[in-house]
Amino acid sequence: MSRIGKIARRTFLIGTAAVAGGVAFGVYAARKPAPNPLSPGEGEVALNPFIVVDGDGVTVIVPKAEMGQGVRTTWAALAAEELDMDPADLRIEHGPPGKAYYNRGMGAQLLPEAEYRLSAWQESLGEQMTVMGKFLNLQITGGSTSTVDGFDKMRHAGASARETLKEAAALRRGVDRSTLKTEGGAVIAPDGTRIAYSELALEAAEIEPVRADLRPKSTWRYIGKSQPRHDQMPKATGTAEFSIDVRLPGMKFAALKRNPYQGGAMNGFDAAAALEVPGVEDVIDLGDGVAVVANNSWSAMQGAEAVSFDWGKGPYPETTEEIFADIARVMEGDPNSTFLDRGDVESLPEGAELLTAEYSVPYLSHAQMEPLSATALHHGDRMEVWSGNQIPVHCRDAAAEEAGLEAEAVELHTTLMGGGFGRRGYKDFTRYAARLATKMQGTPVQLLWSREEDMTHGNYRPGALGSFRGAVKDGKLVMLDGKIGGQPATNGVMPVLLGFTPPGPDKIHVEGAFDQPYAIPNARIRGYLSRIGLPVGPWRSVGASVNGFFFDSFMDELAHAAGADPLEFRLALMRAEDPRSAKVLEAVRDSCDWTGQTPEGVGRGVGFCYSFGTPVAEVIEVHQTDGGIRIAKAWIAADPGMAVDPKNIEAQLFGGMVYGLSAAVHQQITFADGAAEQLNFYDFDSIRMNTMPEVMEIRILENGHKISGVGEPGTPPAAAALANALFDLTGQRARRLPLAQEFDFVA
Repeated sequence: MSRIGKIARRTFLIGTAAVAGGVAFGVYAARKPAPNPLSPGEGEVALNPFIVVDGDGVTVIVPKAEMGQGVRTTWAALAAEELDMDPADLRIEHGPPGKAYYNRGMGAQLLPEAEYRLSAWQESLGEQMTVMGKFLNLQITGGSTSTVDGFDKMRHAGASARETLKEAAALRRGVDRSTLKTEGGAVIAPDGTRIAYSELALEAAEIEPVRADLRPKSTWRYIGKSQPRHDQMPKATGTAEFSIDVRLPGMKFAALKRNPYQGGAMNGFDAAAALEVPGVEDVIDLGDGVAVVANNSWSAMQGAEAVSFDWGKGPYPETTEEIFADIARVMEGDPNSTFLDRGDVESLPEGAELLTAEYSVPYLSHAQMEPLSATALHHGDRMEVWSGNQIPVHCRDAAAEEAGLEAEAVELHTTLMGGGFGRRGYKDFTRYAARLATKMQGTPVQLLWSREEDMTHGNYRPGALGSFRGAVKDGKLVMLDGKIGGQPATNGVMPVLLGFTPPGPDKIHVEGAFDQPYAIPNARIRGYLSRIGLPVGPWRSVGASVNGFFFDSFMDELAHAAGADPLEFRLALMRAEDPRSAKVLEAVRDSCDWTGQTPEGVGRGVGFCYSFGTPVAEVIEVHQTDGGIRIAKAWIAADPGMAVDPKNIEAQLFGGMVYGLSAAVHQQITFADGAAEQLNFYDFDSIRMNTMPEVMEIRILENGHKISGVGEPGTPPAAAALANALFDLTGQRARRLPLAQEFDFVA
């Protein structure tokens, strides 16, 4: 496919709100379709921002970051359903940055209310609010919203393209469009004549795009069925191109070295030793760090380690202890939020038993498997950038700013990504590559971050403290009061996306706690924000990654204090409040044959969290062995509303759980002398294959009235389920992560 980075002189848009506009607000700017960013080459026709037809067939534009979650496969299947094509016959490209690709899937997340409680009117309001993403260029992959965002728009794109191609065939043959049908990428006439879509492309380009109704669910052939991954073969054969795989003629390699005290200055450096390393060609000042340029990546990284620096200190406290002391301090002041405040939590009901608990979780690195990198080439009057990122418009604009060019002069190629988890939702790795390329005009250069550079320069998942008190009476929960303190993840990402941090209460900080579907008569959750200046940001499941552990661990403690079965204790509070969530908990109960009783040497724990519109329940079973505690088995149940691709959903839920277990058992970022202490996987470990639990069953329910997220909701229940299982096994409560500091696990 030829250049598609600039707005075409002639483009062909579908006029439906589902594809490229927003008709909810009664203002012209909101209703007006965003410009089509595709620039078709000779013989190509962009029927809309998502469908391109040429002589070789049909290309689907999937403008979402493919980080292993399978979004390209899912979006292609949605378009194929309406195009009457086998998804395997579609070509898939990410496409350029574009306003038309703004994310409309985050509507419910914008409202200050528990998502399970939203009325139809509130959901509609949230959907209307998302049109602001067009003005803010929010082409974002995140928030477990990709399928939510694409479910309607890709089907509308496919349906309109199909009917427009049929209209072109009808005009060619002089018949009515209603007499034609489509199959296998071709229009079929009543006499059986087949005209391939590719033959009709140029004629279709002359037609006003046809608005078409979506096909009923009863006719679906691909939606709801597991599809082979489009990226499976290239990844298996090593031909898939990730950011770190980009190779260009005459390319140089550079290694980045920045101040380990984030936010601190570079007072000076001595490059003499680096320039002695074989293969090193230059050491370039980037302002707050350097790039060591070489003819190969190994020499560049070795050279970076040879540079000596005079670093200034960062603006935040220098030790972990000081950082958490500040969090504890702000928790003694006024709260930032009180999204849940029901009944009376100050008065203890007569005859009730009071329980208190203090929890803590550490800072965490995203630790995506592929370290950060980007490649850039400054041509003088234009720039090309190759970057695996989650925010293409923002990355393009950052590169343009560094290069001194207009945004339209920068062509951004978004590559496959070896994991993201939120870390690739930043501009820094793209910005530094563009800055370097601007100093090396005419020479393509790939700027690499070593694992150590990546891990010590994270926008970390914030560490946090949780202080909870609750009361039980007659076997029932009668009061719960929680305080959650930490740095706000929103402070790290909102300035990147919006240019400022919105004021007011921070919902994300307390999600996973204030919004859980329990009918607790007296309940309050308050959030407290520490603003110490340490870079933080979204990490897989964001606030719920913290509060899923805090809140559900405390629910388990309250169940035991009430003398109740932990799972049935939750169900009793949940059934009337949110039957959909209760069915998820019942499904995992039935799946694992939960009895509440375990034999000697075996422990079981249940964890539940409602996040990103999806209730998820997990049961973890641990075994005491001679070599330590083994995480032996796991069961998962979830309700994403609709299972668009069941096997992919299973993979996402399992992967999310493992990500959560890895953090719960092993991971933490600590600080000494102002710098992060953990450098690589040897001191920031993960669950390995030999310590991975056997997943006995994953049950997917479809009781929701709309599609909800799956990329992140598998993570929040994992830590609580494991901690609760450890209590069942040992009788010792786990209130502090990582768990390996207090429990001996199998290595």
